[in-house]
Amino acid sequence: MEKTKQADPSSVPRHVAIIMDGNNRWAKKRFMPGVAGHKAGVDAVRAVIEVCVEAKVEVLTLFAFSSENWRRPAAEVSALMDLFFRALRREAKRLNENEISLQIIGDRSRFHPDLQKAMREAEEMTVGEGRFVLQIAANYGGQWDIAQAAQQLARQVQSGDLQPEDITPELLQTCLVTGDLPLPDLCIRTGGEHRISNFLLWQLAYSELYFSDLFWPDFKHEAMRHALADFASRQRRFGKTSEQVEAGARI
Repeated sequence: MEKTKQADPSSVPRHVAIIMDGNNRWAKKRFMPGVAGHKAGVDAVRAVIEVCVEAKVEVLTLFAFSSENWRRPAAEVSALMDLFFRALRREAKRLNENEISLQIIGDRSRFHPDLQKAMREAEEMTVGEGRFVLQIAANYGGQWDIAQAAQQLARQVQSGDLQPEDITPELLQTCLVTGDLPLPDLCIRTGGEHRISNFLLWQLAYSELYFSDLFWPDFKHEAMRHALADFASRQRRFGKTSEQVEAGARI
């Protein structure tokens, strides 16, 4: 495993979210089928996990399959589902041995029962307190996430357990699928595109955005280190002025 320099803890994001884009284009440039790019992307996932763990990042969320990806050719979707199933079976033990807790977020109802079972088993195998958390967003969409949170609150209002005026942004946030984790500090997108594509819409409100022209299979250790270094160079103001932030840092 490659080693990365230890950064000042205050400059390290607690939660990194990544839109892993460019697998198909990576494969096409090599005259290979699209699924070959997704298979090659597994090595990038391992590299990014290694850098995040060594840098003391607490949570890594990877956008693996969006709710819109079902629109892709049926053969590609089927190949992706098979790859996901095999990866869960193969990687769960390795994640557990490295004290990594796997969580899968998204609407699982559309997946085959065998894949849903593999998801549950992988999560159960890797559960543990104080571990690095790897979240895989599968059949996930930010709009769906906000809608399902609103439905939870609506049911509580309907049952009389909650009043409409009690609904606050803080309360709604707890009902999101990431509600028990820190919000993403940094969102990375590879592949040269500059949009968030319905990913963690609520959660990314104050995240720093970082865009890389590299296709995902090429986003390895040094690319991830560069992204973390770029994050460390930024001043996060959250609505304050630079002077206020700097004054607070001196206290």
